[in-house]
Formats: sequence, C-alpha cells, structure tokens
Amino acid sequence: MTAREEAFNLRFRIRRQADDARSHQRSGYHATGYPRGEKILEEMSMGSMAKVAVVTGGGSGIGRAVAIALAAEGYAVVVAGRRKEPLEATAAEGANRGSRMLCVATDVADPRSVRALFAQTVEAFGRLDLLFNNAGSGAPSVPLEDITYEQWSSVVGANLTGAFLCTQEAIKIMKSQEPRGGRIVNNGSISAHAPRPNSAPYTATKHAITGLTKSTSLDGRKYDIACGQIDIGNAATEMTQPMVKGVMQANGDIEVEARIDVQHVARAVLYMASLPLDANVQFMTVMATKMPFVGRG
Repeated sequence: MTAREEAFNLRFRIRRQADDARSHQRSGYHATGYPRGEKILEEMSMGSMAKVAVVTGGGSGIGRAVAIALAAEGYAVVVAGRRKEPLEATAAEGANRGSRMLCVATDVADPRSVRALFAQTVEAFGRLDLLFNNAGSGAPSVPLEDITYEQWSSVVGANLTGAFLCTQEAIKIMKSQEPRGGRIVNNGSISAHAPRPNSAPYTATKHAITGLTKSTSLDGRKYDIACGQIDIGNAATEMTQPMVKGVMQANGDIEVEARIDVQHVARAVLYMASLPLDANVQFMTVMATKMPFVGRG
C-alpha cells in the first residue's frame, strides 16, 4: 500500500467513526440501515475495513481476472453474472487470497435483478467503492442486414442497458455513503474506436459505452464519483480463442491475431482503481502490440 492510499484509508476510518459518534439519521444505502452493515462498521472501528468492489461478468474472462486481482489487493469483492457455478469458482479463488467474496446471480439487463445485486452488496459489506462494468456479449458474425431484432436487443441489453442500470445503482450508493464517492470503470473495447466486420450490435454498444463514461464522469463529479474506461484489445480469454486460428479482417482475409495475457488487463484496472478520487484515468487502451487496430480497415 502506498503512503497516499494508507492516508486515504486512515481518513476513511476516522470520518466513519466520527459519523457514528454523531449518530446521524439513517438514509438511503447507509451501512447502519442493514444488519450486516452494522457488523461492518464494528469491524471498521477495529481497523479492518476493506474497500468494496462489484464486478459484473465476474465468472469468466476479464471479469474473473479482475475480481481475483482485486481480492488479492484486499478488496471485498461481489461477483455478478448469469451463471452461478462460474461465479462460485471465482469467489472461491478470491477467498483463497484472504478476501471476503460474495457471488450474486444477476441479469444486468433486468432492473429488478440489478437492484437486488446492489442491495445485497450493501447488506453484506456496508458500502461500495468500485464498480467494474464488465458484463457483455456479442451477436453472431453475420452481415448487418441479417441481424435479427432479438440478437440486436440482446447485445444492447447486456452491453449498454446493463452498464447504465448498474451505474445508476452505484451512484445512488456512492453519493449517500460516508465518506462520499467512489469509482466506476467501464469495459469499453477497441471496438469503441473501430469496428470489426459484421459486428454492428457490439460496435454500436461499445461506442455508446464511451458516451456513458463521459456522462457519468461529468454527472458524478459533484458526488466525488470518478468514472473511466478501459478499452481492451485481444485479451487472451475464451471470447478471443478464435483469433488463434484466424478471424476475418476488413479486406475479407482470414488472419491469426496476436493476443495478450489477461493479467495485463487486470493490473491496468487495479491501477485505475488505486488512484485517489481527485485523480482519474479517463480512458486507457490496453492491447496486443501487433493486433490490427491502428489503420484497421
């Protein structure tokens, strides 16, 4: 832990203890509104308070890597996603690193499911310091005119609506807690800048995530909420496995593409999360050096 982070954590504990001493009224998502929150405050008074993160899409790929990296850094981590078994595997791995973990089966495109996710987060840990909006999906690689409405809607729901709903709930918590504020990191993509062939739903939603990042960064300032975006190119996950054999390029050729260890992405997110709230990485691109991006198309 750096000296700056240690000082921030010390101020965090002092302010929370002073808040308790004043016996202020409960409101919104404050920790004292929940039984588990009462326990967290008690633990905090003994100097054991950890920062709390929610990672969507935490059962596999980038989300899993980031959740485990956060756990290793001492975060209490809530992993959310559709499939319970992969979430439980991630939670077990994080727990092996000494972190408190919670897995919550969540459909990020469903407002009720998202509200339940964040309510359980506060019930378990008392606050929220970091949201990593990572959940997402793609559509079949077919010509734009052949994409069905259902395929389009599914991608928009997972990639864009989900990030919006989670951002809403995170802001409600972060602006009401003491100390106030937090950080939201959105998983953009190289496709937020340039498309791949036959990728209209994915590319459109990733461009939209950039707009959501900018709006959240602006609207969150007054609440001490920072928002940034990480645009990732070819992290070695199950999603990019086809690149090993070759994927279509803008000129129609099929070519193998370079990939990078997903741990590089996890470390980048950790850096973004480590900054004090008066500093922000607005946009970061982490990509395979030799992947076709600059000059794509």
